[in-house]
Amino acid sequence: MNNLPDFPWDRLEPYKARALAHPGGIVDLSVGTPVDPVPQIVQNALTQTADSPGYPLTHGTKALREAAAGWLRRRHGVSVDERDVLPVIGSKEFVAWLPTYLGAGRVVFPELAYPTYDVGARLAGAVATASDSTLALGPEHVDLLWVNSPGNPTGRVLPAEHLRKVVSWARERGTIVASDECYIELGWEEEPVSILHPDVCGGSHEGLLAVHSLSKRSNLAGYRAGFVTGDPVLVKRLLEIRKHAGMLMPQPVQAAMTTALGDDAHAERQRELYAARRELLRPALERAGWKIDHSTAGLYFWASNGQSAWDQVGKLSEIGILVAPGEFYGSAGGRHIRVALTATDERIGAAVRRLQ
Repeated sequence: MNNLPDFPWDRLEPYKARALAHPGGIVDLSVGTPVDPVPQIVQNALTQTADSPGYPLTHGTKALREAAAGWLRRRHGVSVDERDVLPVIGSKEFVAWLPTYLGAGRVVFPELAYPTYDVGARLAGAVATASDSTLALGPEHVDLLWVNSPGNPTGRVLPAEHLRKVVSWARERGTIVASDECYIELGWEEEPVSILHPDVCGGSHEGLLAVHSLSKRSNLAGYRAGFVTGDPVLVKRLLEIRKHAGMLMPQPVQAAMTTALGDDAHAERQRELYAARRELLRPALERAGWKIDHSTAGLYFWASNGQSAWDQVGKLSEIGILVAPGEFYGSAGGRHIRVALTATDERIGAAVRRLQ
């Protein structure tokens, strides 16, 4: 495991210390961790199933799988059989281990990307390639191709036409496409589409996997609640491996997840909170000299004032605001910062005042 990179967030510690020293306290916009309460109906579902002495099912309860399938159909126009839904213990765990599950030798992911795609390839001993162009990949076979829309860190949305081309390219070569769709319910200026939507995949899920998370939609990051669905053959294969490995989502979390997926009202309320924070923070950043690129969906602003990423991080830390340097997500991010919306209304307000 000596080929793993250093954990990037450790490099932020000096800037965090500087931001903490601000008289008004730190405004931490560096990590996309939810700060708003877990919906009460979800908390109730968790506590009502606290007496769960037996082992849970790796495949999850039928109610959970049906709730996930119903949410996809209702909210995203995607039809899957409930048997082809597999709960995962937070989507990051699945992202990190999917190349190992598949025995992948070569993994490709976006040039600006969630670092765990690269980490997962390294854990599997695979060749990791960052590329936004399939034309640049050459003749060597690609076992696994990651797409991420809406994207982290950029908030970029991949249109259906682009995703169709990716699916076509992959199917011609026998490449599995895994689509990280954790931010799919947070489209602002563009509407994200799933890789499993008929407009993208032609009604067949062959060779495709879609990964979903309730961390952002329902504030369940602390519950580690996600699921994967798609190609029935691939899902069955993953289920068998996870059975052997004892990858079990706790029964109370399964119950909480079932309730969360069945209720859209709390997700709409949370979406409205993020929309209001966007409306306050974006103009404040722009007035202070930052240009916002992409950022049409998701929970972040991908911003630049033209300086190096670390200079921008330093400048904002001086006024007590902590953000993430773009290079955490790839060398192409060397002049950008990622600014998260996951702070309380009070802290967003403090950031806006300081930027003035």
